[in-house]
Amino acid sequence: MASLCKECGHQQIEKNFSRCPSCMSRRTITHPELAKLTIAHVDCDSFYASVEKRDNPELRDKPVIVGGGQRGVVSTCCYIARMSGVRSAMPAFQAKRLCPQAVFVRPRMAEYVKASKLIREEFDKLTPSVEPLSIDEAFLDLTGTEKLHHGSPAQSLARLAREVEKNVGVTISIGLSHNKFLAKIASDLDKPRGMALIGEEETTTFLADKPVTIIYGIGKKFGERLERDGITRIGQLQEMELKDLAGRYGEIGGRLYYLARGQDKRIVKRSKGVKSVSNETTFFKDINDFDELSKVMLRLAEEVSARLKTKDLAGDTITIKLKTAGFTTRTRRRQLLSPTQFAHTIYETGQSMLEKEVGMTSFRLIGIGVSGLCKAPTNDPVDLIDPKIARKAAAERAMDKVRDRFGKKAVLRGKLMSAKKDVRNEDSDSQKPD
Repeated sequence: MASLCKECGHQQIEKNFSRCPSCMSRRTITHPELAKLTIAHVDCDSFYASVEKRDNPELRDKPVIVGGGQRGVVSTCCYIARMSGVRSAMPAFQAKRLCPQAVFVRPRMAEYVKASKLIREEFDKLTPSVEPLSIDEAFLDLTGTEKLHHGSPAQSLARLAREVEKNVGVTISIGLSHNKFLAKIASDLDKPRGMALIGEEETTTFLADKPVTIIYGIGKKFGERLERDGITRIGQLQEMELKDLAGRYGEIGGRLYYLARGQDKRIVKRSKGVKSVSNETTFFKDINDFDELSKVMLRLAEEVSARLKTKDLAGDTITIKLKTAGFTTRTRRRQLLSPTQFAHTIYETGQSMLEKEVGMTSFRLIGIGVSGLCKAPTNDPVDLIDPKIARKAAAERAMDKVRDRFGKKAVLRGKLMSAKKDVRNEDSDSQKPD
């Protein structure tokens, strides 16, 4: 066992303490793998609201909601507001009903970007292996940094939290584990201003009683399908064979098999530049119907896929962009286990994120993009896990050949035949500095 003070970073190997002998804080953590875990997920606590409270001390003890407006939605809210049931992406009128004493603040993106850059500078002091996920969260790989920082990764991260709070004025929560999947889960276990660890030895036991919905890639509809099949806990997935899961649920079934066992081979990677291929469209009329939005997303995914194939590229991160009728922009991102350039994978991943967003809100814009780009694999996916993967890839290749010979409209997926027309498309192949 080893203990760490989350307040000052004091650590003792082979000794446990509930009160830090250095600063006397009770914010301590004890774990048998404290000194060996190296993969971290760092997430700012209610980032936008924290910046607003930092800049306006009068808001410090009040429930703060960033966003809203007459027809808008909540961008984020502080933890005081969350105690009343307010959540991100909630319609403003509903948030006001739940928390009538809340202070609504207009977003100030320029200030949030400034704070984000300062936090990124603190990340870069620790390790070159920083993989940003959004303006307020990132993965860090601290493997091999012990000698440089004269302490374990856990110590370095405790010091990071202190420096960010001191220099930027916001707090962070940290998840530390042996891979990205578990680090991301851990960062939600001790919020706000916390640190949680998931060790390698405890992985399967820790996951066993957790709901399957904590696994990334499981959207609302797929979660409901699993529940209808009697699968609600990860421990049930751990008891199932790979062939059974893949045969029943296809490609995602194969991912479930490995993730349920805490196996995630993705590395933390820092690209020299943000590289992405994306496409978005703005509608003549706001849309809130999932099927209509889904049809448009399929067409956009096919166009993104076509450009990736032309450039001989593939990417492992799918991002969707939505702009509400109230002009609030939402972006959602999901990382795949392996890079893809196939339209069906891009679309299905985007669709699973889209289903979580559709409800009472209407949208005026939708977009989808692929980032984390690399040279496309020379071979199509094999059918060792799920024959459907190989069949879909082969079918898509066949469609591509027909289109190359007879034009883009020579082959249309059935779902696209009834898709509504939109105002404009905006393609983007971007290469920007971090």
